[in-house]
Amino acid sequence: MANSFKKRVVIVDDHPIMRKGLVSTIEAEPGYEVVAQFERAEDALERFEGLDANLAIVDVSLPGMSGIELVKNLLFQYPDLLSLVVSRHDVSLYAERALRAGAKGYVMKFEPSDVLLKAVRKVLNGGMFLSEEIGEKLLLNALSGKSGTLESPVDVLSDRELEVFELTGRGKSSAEIAEQLHLAVKTIETYRFRIKEKLNFKNSTEFIFYAVKWVDSEKFV
Repeated sequence: MANSFKKRVVIVDDHPIMRKGLVSTIEAEPGYEVVAQFERAEDALERFEGLDANLAIVDVSLPGMSGIELVKNLLFQYPDLLSLVVSRHDVSLYAERALRAGAKGYVMKFEPSDVLLKAVRKVLNGGMFLSEEIGEKLLLNALSGKSGTLESPVDVLSDRELEVFELTGRGKSSAEIAEQLHLAVKTIETYRFRIKEKLNFKNSTEFIFYAVKWVDSEKFV
């Protein structure tokens, strides 16, 4: 009977080591239990019914459907479900997209476990949580009258296209991006083509130049 009072958590992350760490951190705390783990967003959607989850912890970068799209879909199907996004991306643009999708928090991957637990507690208690650095960036945008998503040309890109654009700016080839995102090289080339069309790049050289420039301007780590 005691377990019935525990908050039920679902984890969606395609990295086994990351999932293991999340599970260990969460289940070490009294009152929480991980009731399911998924590698893919599509699997989570297909098998989510009946889990009676209170919170979904979702990675941004997933093979197939992105984590942000998953948050949108879960919220549509389960309006009372709370979502916390974890990501390697430190740029505020991703955090804004996650919050607009309905997530109640955004935490950088590899933050200390106490930060993750603080985020989990705050979200489950009805609040919102942002990693300190992300919160500062969003606050500075607000104070300067800017919104990263509305002011940036890359806002026209889909969540997956934005990932491909960023990874291109980091110097990765289509094959390397395909391996990281668990997608076909042909699929990555299709995303690159769409990006060039949306941002009106004349050729691949211009595309790569601006991708590198954007990554530098956003101060990615």
